[in-house]
This record gives sequence, structure tokens and C-alpha cells, in this order.
Amino acid sequence: MNPDEHRMVDLEDHFLTRRQFLQRAGMGFGALSLAGLLGEGLFSAARALEAEANLLPKTPPLPAKAKHVVHIFAQGAPSHVDTWDYKPSLAKLDGQPIPGMDGVAMASPFKFSKKGKSGIEVSEVFPQIGERVDDLCVIKSMYTDIPAHEVATIMMNTGSRLVRPSLGSWVLYGLGSENQNMPGFVSLRPGGPPPGGTANWQSSFLPGLYQGVSINTKVPTLNQLIENIRNPNTPLPEQRRQLDLVHKLNELHSQNMQKEAQLEARLEAFEMAFKMQTEATDAFDLNKESATTREAYGRTSQGNQLLIARRLIERGVRFVQVWAGGWDHHQDLEEKLADRAKDIDQPLAAFIQDLKQRGLFDETLVVWGGEFGRKPVRDRNGGDNPGRDHNAKAFTTVLAGGGVRGGMTYGETDEFGNASVKDKVHVHDLHATILALLGFDHKKLTYRYNGRDFRLTETYGEIIKPVFA
Repeated sequence: MNPDEHRMVDLEDHFLTRRQFLQRAGMGFGALSLAGLLGEGLFSAARALEAEANLLPKTPPLPAKAKHVVHIFAQGAPSHVDTWDYKPSLAKLDGQPIPGMDGVAMASPFKFSKKGKSGIEVSEVFPQIGERVDDLCVIKSMYTDIPAHEVATIMMNTGSRLVRPSLGSWVLYGLGSENQNMPGFVSLRPGGPPPGGTANWQSSFLPGLYQGVSINTKVPTLNQLIENIRNPNTPLPEQRRQLDLVHKLNELHSQNMQKEAQLEARLEAFEMAFKMQTEATDAFDLNKESATTREAYGRTSQGNQLLIARRLIERGVRFVQVWAGGWDHHQDLEEKLADRAKDIDQPLAAFIQDLKQRGLFDETLVVWGGEFGRKPVRDRNGGDNPGRDHNAKAFTTVLAGGGVRGGMTYGETDEFGNASVKDKVHVHDLHATILALLGFDHKKLTYRYNGRDFRLTETYGEIIKPVFA
């Protein structure tokens, strides 16, 4: 006989741990399974009012020029010398060694021409964006720490190579949200996770309600875009009762047990999933746009992303991260860069024009750029159709709207575009400038964690004041 059949039953056998209860209860929410898509979220019932207050719109401590940010992240590292940073010296030395460098010069296969009243030189790969150059501020002197995609991608989005809150989380923490039924920080990605994954929109040690909500925009239908957004079996009042019950039980358990950040965050996601049922379906439904608008953006994955971004901004979303990758061109640069540039050229030009027509341009800071740049020499692995290798010492970031001067360039690289040499701008400086445009002193926007005050820019960062309008 198995001795376990007559084992005495302990009282503790009739109780679930707090983790077990929430895991089992969460499985019954139906529509709230969206929480798994959203990531980590809300606090307990006792802190619900506090959490709501933290998400309410806040007045920044300094005069603000922008209210929203749209970060169009050209992940993969676009070649600056083939897009925005014209270097005729490369054509003169094409195929010859560049003094002090390992390799031979590679002339850009693309023509540059002066555009707009400002006469800024723009590559032919951006014909439509080039027509809007008088709205743009082109920072040519960017640099970063390490030319490795995952590390530099996380660095651009969090200001650190470690696990830190993302730029969008800091912005939401500082400004709150203008819409309590929508996430204040949304990340739009066209497919699978990017290098670094969720680290690029995480809240880290900031409370979970400041984490970005990641949406895969490559799926064909609205129901797939936000999976399980509605529960066909449980009405909203019943869902509300379920949530309230779990909040109360979580609070009872937490009074006698150590709080678990993951569980607290998951409750945040349940709460936001519930709220989104009333408004998210409208925000992401592009069929409500006119045919003229759809055509202006281009009925492409990238065009849809930027049109969704505009609809989110209209609804008060504070920070929208748009993933626009595919710029890692070690070979076949002439063909591949041109194709990738074509994907973003029409949508970005239409996005800027649309913001201006709707009176949103001046309050929306638009940022376009990658995680680092490219070398002026040929990549040796490119064969007969070369590309360019990674370069952390020089790249370009473009700003528009949100209090930025249009029709200007800032900073310079050397004559070959190998390194930034004048008015150099580190990633920390870019982040400090973004926060300043939103009305914050980057040295004072802090969060206390583990006994010290953290900030987005660590102990670095200088504001690029000449780019302010």
C-alpha cells in the first residue's frame, strides 16, 4: 500500500500562495489575457488611486515646447554618409586607402542635392522627406559607446547598457498620461522582437504602470493586432468585479507577505487591458481614416505604423516608439539602402504634413535615427557589392516639431564621415535635450531606488540648446 494514501492532511494544504492564487485567477479573465501581450502592469487595490494619480497629466517644472514624442527608431544603423552627411572626399578617394584607416574609401552610390530654402544637402534616397527639410533639424555629430546592435539599441532606448527604465517610461513618469483608458507609452513593432527585446520599452525599477505596451503591427486584422481585446462571454461589469476581487485579495496577502514586483506588475496589465476595451479598438482601426489619408501615408506596414502613431498622439498617448529597422547593410548597400529608405520616405513625409495640418506638429517631437553609424570604407565581406561596417564614432539623428528649429544642421563629422569632430552629441546629450523640450531638467528628473537617485542620463548629458526654436 502506498503510504501517501493515508498521509495526514495539513491545514496548509487548503491554502494557495499569493502567487498561485493570482496565476490561477488570472487564467479566468478571458479578455484580460491581453495582459500577457501588454507585459507587466498595475498595483493593488489599496494603491489603485495612487497609481491613477501618477498617470494623470502633470505640469512639467520648466516651460515645455513639446507634449508628445514619436521616436521612429531606424534600428540596424543607417549609413549617415549615404543619407544625410554628404562627403565629396569619399568620391575623390574612392577605392583608395584613407590615411589612418584600415580599408579603402567607398564613395556613396547616391547623389546629394540641396533642398528647401535652407539648402540642406539630402540624399536622393529621400525625395519626399527632402521636400520637408525646412521642417527638420539634422544632427550630424552623434556618437555612442559600443558599435554592437543589441547593446547600442538598448543604449539608445534606455541611456544605459544595463537594465534601466526606457526613455518612454521616464517621459510617462514625468508627464503622466492624457488618456486614462489608453497606455501612455506604446511601442509599435512590425513583427518579432527587436535586438534587446522588451528591454527597449521596459520600466525596470520604475513602477510597472510606466512600462510601454508593445503592439505587433504586422498582423492583418484588428483582432489580431490586439489579441483578445474583447471577451464575448463576460460582460464589462463582471470583469470589473473580478478585477476588484483580485485586487482586494492581493492586498490582504501583501499585508503579511513580501510584495512581488512581477505580480504587482501583472495586475497593472490586467487593469490596463480592461480599460483598453473601450478605446483601443477605435485608436487602431485604420478603416476610419479617409482613403485620401491612407494613400498619402502609403498602404504599407511602415505607413500603417505612422498613421497609428498619429491616431495615438491624437488620443493623448504621451510616447510612441515606432520600430523602423532593416538598416544593417554590410553588403549590397546600393540596392538595400535604397529599398529601405523608400519604405520610410513617403510615410514620414506624410506624417509630418499630417501633424502640421492637424495642429499637432508644434507639440509633437519627432525623432528619427538609428543606434550608430557606418564606416566610410568598404566592408571587406561585401565582395563585389559592398556595404559598410559598424561605426560608433559618427551617425545622424533627425529631429522635427516639438520646439525644434527647422531647416538647420548641427555638428560635423570629419571630411570622410568617420568620426564626429564638432559639437559632438552623445546619446546622453540627445536624451537630455528631449527631456528639456518636454519641460524637464534631466538632472532633476529622478527616481529613488536601492538607496540612490537614478536618472535617464546617469551622471552625464548636456542640452543641445542651439536646436531649440
